[in-house]
Amino acid sequence: MKTVSVIVPFLNERENLPVLYERVAAALDREPEAWELVLVDDGSTDGSAEWAEQQAARDPRVKLIQLSRNFGHQIAITAGMDYSRGDAVVIIDADLQDPPEVIPELLARWREGHEVVYAVRKSREGETWLKKFLAASFYRIFHKMSRVKVPMDTGDFRLVDRRVIEALRNVRELHRFMRGLTCWVGFRQCAVYYERASRHAGVTKYPVWKSINLAWDGLTSFSGAPLRWVTGIGLIFSLAGLLFALRVVMGHLLGWSDTVRGWTSLMAVVLVLGGVQLMCMGLLGQYISRIFEESKKRPLYFVRSVIGFPSAADSGAER
Repeated sequence: MKTVSVIVPFLNERENLPVLYERVAAALDREPEAWELVLVDDGSTDGSAEWAEQQAARDPRVKLIQLSRNFGHQIAITAGMDYSRGDAVVIIDADLQDPPEVIPELLARWREGHEVVYAVRKSREGETWLKKFLAASFYRIFHKMSRVKVPMDTGDFRLVDRRVIEALRNVRELHRFMRGLTCWVGFRQCAVYYERASRHAGVTKYPVWKSINLAWDGLTSFSGAPLRWVTGIGLIFSLAGLLFALRVVMGHLLGWSDTVRGWTSLMAVVLVLGGVQLMCMGLLGQYISRIFEESKKRPLYFVRSVIGFPSAADSGAER
């Protein structure tokens, strides 16, 4: 019998986890595959991990991975993938914005032979206009900048086949953008469309600034376009400086009255050029810092404890 692993990374989701468990069980108990619920605690402090531990003792289908600290959402997803044993793996958040009732539809596409089935949001309830605008802008900018075509309006909610999981295990970069990586590895992919609900309870763990950080990680991981922009900006300002110098020379030769003036314009040019240079240096620094961090080859995460997995899985304490 084939099995399905449902990976749920969570951080302080005590109110949502019991409801999530019930809805996942209701959705998957009707399916022919056996299933497991892999809960990944990313440093919770509100009793979420304690509830997960108790639930794992009551239901052997529930597994728990407790990371040693908060490593971030994308790393928590990676830990769940490393420990999961299903023929198909579904990634879903704990806030219930992505409804577990869509999982059977993902499984149906998987049974047809697709190895990555991503869920596309037709609507996004309970989110501010700013977050919606930034999300829509990001995907369109990413499409223009990167050769990896991440589907528009998708998140991490998706199904991936075991072969995709094994391929992703070979990709251990630190700054991870999982929705980009699952597209980058290839395989047969298709989409399922759904209505995204508002958060069931609690507050979002992905405010605007965290979403911007994730977007930046995605752009810098899959595109060198910002570095090419730096070159273009430098050429534009070099040309502008050359034209300005020609104007000064011509003004001096022709005796234009305003050539001796220009303190304001000179300072404006110096400040603009200084700002552009600092911005370009900062951009280069971002790429260099990523090279530095990747060169250390540190494990992506450390595990404090695992519950419900075979003892062989303990070898994943450092990954």
